[in-house]
Amino acid sequence: MRPVGAVCAPRGAVLKPLRGAARLLRLLGHIALGLATVLLRFPRLSPQQQGMRVQAWAMALLGHLGIALQVRGPVPRQGPVLLVANHLSWLDIVVIHAAGHCRFVSKSDVQGWPLIGALATAAGTLYIERSTRRDALRVVHQMADALRAGEVLAVFPEGTTGDGRTLLPFHANLLQAAVSAPAPVQPVGLRFIDAATGDTTCAPSYIGDETLLGSIWRTVCAPPIVAVVNYGPPEQAQGRDRRTWSAHLQAQVDVLRQR
Repeated sequence: MRPVGAVCAPRGAVLKPLRGAARLLRLLGHIALGLATVLLRFPRLSPQQQGMRVQAWAMALLGHLGIALQVRGPVPRQGPVLLVANHLSWLDIVVIHAAGHCRFVSKSDVQGWPLIGALATAAGTLYIERSTRRDALRVVHQMADALRAGEVLAVFPEGTTGDGRTLLPFHANLLQAAVSAPAPVQPVGLRFIDAATGDTTCAPSYIGDETLLGSIWRTVCAPPIVAVVNYGPPEQAQGRDRRTWSAHLQAQVDVLRQR
């Protein structure tokens, strides 16, 4: 199996436009179905039933894209626990939802995205305006309350998507919620691999000057992909401040994403 840090295969060699067009149509239909479910069914469902619907919807979406899911390690079925994961793609949230429903913390821009914003809000997303310290404090308090209520939350401490070769530095601010609650934190490693070769694939990447539409098109045109979600054991702060704990968790995620 090719190491995570190796250069990915050329993207142009994997493009299959006809397959991509068929998958894209199924993807759009599935998003429309999800929106209809959110508008018509969610008001009558309990939070637990909503979570089950979100997980099933996410799993079906991966199927429409030709992506298999491989889950390793202990998946948390109930909280309190805060998941911290590396960030590679627009698909990361879908992949983690498919493995086990949780509530994500996301940038406030997502709330205004057509279709996607409504689906993210229905899935219980907490939104943060990253440019203001006051809003970060507000979200930390919301997260701490949710953890005390026994929920499973998830964040991407890198703050943005990376290239998959190395981890970006972890931001420790949101980790304060787990320190304050107090609640355990569970490291999660994400990786996308070519199903036929086992090599790391860059098809779903979304970094730098790449566009979301371009990333989606590469993904739907790619050969079958396996999304690997590797859960490490949850851990407590054990007296560490958020910065010290964040550095330790970054090292744990770095190991998990390469397995």
